[in-house]
Amino acid sequence: MALKILKHKWHKVTLICFAIFLVLLFGAAFFLNRHWSPIFSDKIKSAVLTSTDSLYNVDFSAAELNVLEGKIVIYNIDLKIDTDVYNRLKKQHLAPNNLTTVHLKRLVLSHIHPFKLYFQHKLDIDRIIFTSPEIHTSYQLNHTKDTVNKDNRTTWQKISKSLKYIHVGDIFFNDVKFKYDDYSGNKLVISELKELNLQANELLIDSLTQTDTSRMLFCKDIVADVYNYKGKTMNGLYSYTINRLNFSTHTSQLNVEGVTLKPVANFFNKSTKERFTVKLDSIQLNHFDFITYHKYRSVSASSLVVANGSLDVFANPNGVKTTNDKIKSFPNVAIYLLKTDLKIDSIRIRNLDVSYGEYNKKSDQNGAITFNHTNAEFLNLTTNQATRQRNNWLKAHVTSRFMDRAKFETDLTFNLTDKDAAYTYKGSLTPMDLGALNGATVPFAMVKITSGTLKGFNFDFKADRKASVGKVTILYNDLKVKLLKNDTVNQKLKGKLFASMFANIFILKHNNPDDPGGIPRSFNVNFKRPVDFPFFKTIWHSLLLGIKPAVGYDEKTQKAVKARMAKGEIDKKNRKIKKQIRQRKRAERKLKKEREKAAKHK
Repeated sequence: MALKILKHKWHKVTLICFAIFLVLLFGAAFFLNRHWSPIFSDKIKSAVLTSTDSLYNVDFSAAELNVLEGKIVIYNIDLKIDTDVYNRLKKQHLAPNNLTTVHLKRLVLSHIHPFKLYFQHKLDIDRIIFTSPEIHTSYQLNHTKDTVNKDNRTTWQKISKSLKYIHVGDIFFNDVKFKYDDYSGNKLVISELKELNLQANELLIDSLTQTDTSRMLFCKDIVADVYNYKGKTMNGLYSYTINRLNFSTHTSQLNVEGVTLKPVANFFNKSTKERFTVKLDSIQLNHFDFITYHKYRSVSASSLVVANGSLDVFANPNGVKTTNDKIKSFPNVAIYLLKTDLKIDSIRIRNLDVSYGEYNKKSDQNGAITFNHTNAEFLNLTTNQATRQRNNWLKAHVTSRFMDRAKFETDLTFNLTDKDAAYTYKGSLTPMDLGALNGATVPFAMVKITSGTLKGFNFDFKADRKASVGKVTILYNDLKVKLLKNDTVNQKLKGKLFASMFANIFILKHNNPDDPGGIPRSFNVNFKRPVDFPFFKTIWHSLLLGIKPAVGYDEKTQKAVKARMAKGEIDKKNRKIKKQIRQRKRAERKLKKEREKAAKHK
């Protein structure tokens, strides 16, 4: 059959020509595959030096070209910094803020379509794969604005004379190891990522995409995934973990899952500050400007959403009292400690359990106040000067379940430009059984509420770093308490019978209003803040100054009680002295009788 096909001369000529063509094609491919590497290496190295003004140079061990498959493979790539050039640029105030070195095990470019490149001047690559890249980036703030005069032409305008477009379908960075050194603060901060994957889709540079603002780096989407990120804070007092971090340039959305912040076991032996424990299911940052953050460490986003978790704060029992001004704990002062240009339009917190605990040495017990299922919204969190000129108020609305029993609601405002850190807060608490407070009043104040119903609690304050001025109204019925003291034998608290009776009969006002239908008592507060009072302690003491007189424990009564207690202590000491005198006299009489009895027997 084969012989019949080749019986005509033109068949043989065609077959011979085709065979010659294949030999030439494979021969050319072999020649290019063998001799192209040195030429390609020189071109790549020259391009890197030229495009970076000699700041970077690149080297690699080998490069392979397979013309028939349209495939290029480059091995052991190293991108390095010329430190002499960097130091020269730094002296000229032209050095970049970010420096990066890269080691890459292998780079594969698949389906390059060389004929389309040669005949149509279109660079079309289906896929680029970076295998096991090791990236080391360092950040040092050398300038806050671009210092190099830019070529205002778009990238497409620069390449349009030689190429009609550049297209890459997919770009993969697999098993990335990333190390980041931040020199912007007082101390070097090092972050390392070991389970990082990056993927870029549909890179396209042409006449249409040159002005397409929906793309980043000409890609339709760049997605970064980080898994099992762990580390320790600079002071070594906390460890943190992040189960997953995901960022997409298409959505400009940063998602963080499974955030945990844990203190070390012996925290209070190493620190005199409060201890924090944080667990968060998810954090979402929307419309995050990654390019601006990467360049200048400024954070700009439309919203931050925190959902499901807990925040536990425990006061340090070994805390040393200081006279330092704790104004830095005020929210409208604390945000400036971040030392970054910050602009977040809104922060929403959903279903967060918050607790504050302390250890009381007198009661030898731990106590806690809880705010369960907390939801909050903060508007205009910013340190940006232009934004503060337009609106200098940070506003917050918070709702919660106080002690998991009653609805607590408050509105706060913070002046972001006032030198005295002015702020306001007002809110309310719905009815609840006052016995639910025993988890705090027993260990903190050694007072047990035996009965009482809260009908309502309202407050309204204007404050700053110097003082808090406001009004407190608390409505309640049938308030009765039991005062407690330590039982050293059984190692527990027991009731003080007579003191409790005295408090319930002579001190406490059991109802507000005193009579049904009467006018409720409200109390004005003018609290001068001690400089060592932090923000939340200032608020608590301001409220307490309104609560105490409402239940009958006003300043006059406090003085009377203290005087009575002091008199009681004096009477107690006098009774003890008199008892000792009586015991001594009885002993003397007994000894005298024994001597007289002994003398008679003689």
